[in-house]
Amino acid sequence: MTTFKKRLFGTSVAASLALSCGMAFAQKGETVKIAWIDALTGMTAATGQNQLKSFQFLAEQFNKSNPAGVKFEIVSFDNKLSPQETVNALQSAVDQGIRYVFQGTGTGPATAIIDFLNKHNERNPGKEVVFLNYAAVDPDLTNSKCSYWHFRLDADTSMKMEALTTFMKDQKDVKKVYLINQNYAHGQQVSKFGKELIKRKRPDIEIVGDDLHPLAQVRDFAPYIAKIKASGADTVLTGNWSSDLTLLIKAANDAGLNAKFYTYYAIVSGTPTAMGAAAEGRVFQVGVLDTVRPEARKVMDEYKKRFNDDFYTAQVWHAYTLLSNAMAKAKSTDPVKVAAALEGLKVQSLNGEIEMRKSDHQLQQSVYITQWQKVGKAPNDYSVENTGFTFAPIKSYEPYVASTPTSCQMKRPSAS
Repeated sequence: MTTFKKRLFGTSVAASLALSCGMAFAQKGETVKIAWIDALTGMTAATGQNQLKSFQFLAEQFNKSNPAGVKFEIVSFDNKLSPQETVNALQSAVDQGIRYVFQGTGTGPATAIIDFLNKHNERNPGKEVVFLNYAAVDPDLTNSKCSYWHFRLDADTSMKMEALTTFMKDQKDVKKVYLINQNYAHGQQVSKFGKELIKRKRPDIEIVGDDLHPLAQVRDFAPYIAKIKASGADTVLTGNWSSDLTLLIKAANDAGLNAKFYTYYAIVSGTPTAMGAAAEGRVFQVGVLDTVRPEARKVMDEYKKRFNDDFYTAQVWHAYTLLSNAMAKAKSTDPVKVAAALEGLKVQSLNGEIEMRKSDHQLQQSVYITQWQKVGKAPNDYSVENTGFTFAPIKSYEPYVASTPTSCQMKRPSAS
């Protein structure tokens, strides 16, 4: 193995190989096709294009070495952020014999995939498909809507809010909070959990506003920013992502809003450039990528060198690490056997040990709070979107801190 490959994979592959030690690679050399279904057009296109490149890039890296000895091939589909287009794409993938699917942008498309696979897999034994959800974070997907065929690789909305409000409760300058979110499942849950957890952890904080706006449709957030300024808020709490956060931040800078922003997705394509120097020290993000961990930094640097773009989605690494380890454990690429092997699986990834919780298929992992700061000395010397600024980790939480209980009543296939 080359020095680069050793450094890139580091502890993760060492642990992976240990897991599969002594196992016969019955599936070695087999090509595993995976349908990637997300938006490549519309107002969220920049995010989708970054995610697709990330999956393709890491497929190349894992194809050099993974515990199952398989080759991953990504087949991409543009769902235009539409649940119906998602179903059409998934049907096309199934017709092509693809047995695994990655999706993450939007709860609507994720719900459509789960509903489709619940019916398809029951009606078509021997042709089952497994869904690895890398970013659709509505808690219901692993609670009331949980499915044996669905595995979530990101921390869900409630888990991230647990970590974010645990951090916020110790920030004495947070006194008046304004919530602004997209009007769909995730945004509604950010509003719900944000208010509940703030009230519990810091009852002295005043909620001075709570707005929901259409998803990926607003082009001018100036009226919303005017309301926030008028409210006297010192803090904005938002789960917005892609264009809805980029344009919100831009409007805030244009209006001279000096409030702090506590976010879920400030690192997503386009938003860092919109923040720039005007947002220094005022934007915080909760996420699952440990940007100063050596393994993660190697991936980020190589991705930047290749694409002049930023790798920011640890869940992509999770996907390949979990799949390849599960395939090695199952000694098969058959989705039924791999799904069973995924349950309860523990592996090393870009943020330490992760575990696929068996009860609801919600990944348990460390969560990080980062702050928008000027690029400094290593390890905080990575320039996001070549802005001269970076998201510097200021607080980390072990998996148990952000972990939340589940109401999932998992219906498992009789043979599993």
